[in-house]
Amino acid sequence: MALGLRCFRLAHPAVCNSLAALTRPVSEVMLKTVNGRQNNHRESMAYPAVPTRHFATKKAKAKGKGQSQMRVTLNTALVEDIISLDEVEEDMKSVMAALKDSFNKAVNIRTSPGSLDHITVVTADGKLALNQIGQISMKSPQLILVNMASFPECTAAAIKAIRESGMNLNPEVEGTLIRVPIPKVTREHREMLVKLAKQNTNKAKESLRKVRTSAMNKLKKSKDKASEDTIRLIEKQISQMADDTVAELDRHLAVKTKELLG
Repeated sequence: MALGLRCFRLAHPAVCNSLAALTRPVSEVMLKTVNGRQNNHRESMAYPAVPTRHFATKKAKAKGKGQSQMRVTLNTALVEDIISLDEVEEDMKSVMAALKDSFNKAVNIRTSPGSLDHITVVTADGKLALNQIGQISMKSPQLILVNMASFPECTAAAIKAIRESGMNLNPEVEGTLIRVPIPKVTREHREMLVKLAKQNTNKAKESLRKVRTSAMNKLKKSKDKASEDTIRLIEKQISQMADDTVAELDRHLAVKTKELLG
């Protein structure tokens, strides 16, 4: 009887540990046998593995952060019955072209007559470009003239539009003739032009978001024409195109900023 109790005490830890191990998945348990002799009895002990958490090193995180996501390249012809990716691309390119045009005309160190062409004037007949209602000419390197003789009723609106164009212009009026002195190239003027360039870029990004949203809405209406995986790939392609255009807009802004600040 005493011998049986002694054997039970020796075996009891091993039995308990073995039962605990059996209640866990095999992948989470590691058994280790310890052989030895105590009072002419062999012992076998089972130890469950202690779960270990491995943390990513700073080097590994930095390596992962630098890796770019896999890009999607779809054959536009194969998805043409769902959505025209060529049209979406053209719409995004037109946003880029509009920003370049605004940079060339309105955001320059030296103001030229062409800088005033794009200015929108609110008239009784709607919104019109300044060059549609006035004759713009360069009288001297320091002065631009806008002749409003053909539309004298729009003179006040034209003055307001020039003043609020963001080009730091202060027009003066003599009857139907608007005189626009060209501001001196100062550090303040350069910084003002940089601010204007940023505003134009933000407007371009807003136009780009509208193009992307419009494309996504068209895609939602065509979900019954393709599988979920195909729709998901097209969505990723559109987002990828938009991201590429945003990066290009930012590059042009950086180049223009460097040019303006000198």
